[in-house]
Amino acid sequence: MCMTICGMLKRGLIVSCQAQEDEALYGNGMMARMALAAEAGGAVGLRVNGAEDINEIKALSKLPIIGIIKREYPGYETFITATMKEIDELVPANPDIIAIDATLRARPGYETPQLFIEAIKAKYETVIMADVSTLEEGVIAWQAGADLIATTLSSYTPYTLGREKPDIDLIRRLAERIPIPIIAEGNIATPEQALTCFKAGAYAVVVGGAITRPDLITRRFVDTIDRAID
Repeated sequence: MCMTICGMLKRGLIVSCQAQEDEALYGNGMMARMALAAEAGGAVGLRVNGAEDINEIKALSKLPIIGIIKREYPGYETFITATMKEIDELVPANPDIIAIDATLRARPGYETPQLFIEAIKAKYETVIMADVSTLEEGVIAWQAGADLIATTLSSYTPYTLGREKPDIDLIRRLAERIPIPIIAEGNIATPEQALTCFKAGAYAVVVGGAITRPDLITRRFVDTIDRAID
């Protein structure tokens, strides 16, 4: 499976093209255009939220797509492709990879992430990327059948608050322990940080807000300027 994934997804930069409903770039084909810009800039893949955006992007871009659906469930912290409902919605859109929350937090329908991964694999022939926050979660997901492991949720689970951003130590430990591609994701804001992730053993690096969320990029500039002129 590793050879198949490496043939499908080249080493390099994956750009997360996502917009939430309360953001200015939500809808109207905006993420498809963002994906084209990322492809023109040399991205090797895209991370995309929702079947609609996946379909729009696939009509314009040939880059491999990591598909997710973000959906909140009352009483649960997991929200990135957290249940089989999201998997069922994503599969018809045919993303190359589906990313799921593989943390140890509770989720609707499945007591553990390994049971969720095993259920997906039993139902569909799809490549699974496990978004984790710890080494233990990465090992569990790999043993359950995940095809890639991503550090997406480090510092976002209650038991990893305060971890370094990006979590270079986690990348290194996962790469040393697990024989499948490790994807660095989460709080990567500069090219220099991305290079550090590769040096730590990442196969590829996902960058989102630093590239595709102009509101956050603007805020970084404004906050720096405001502190200087106050």
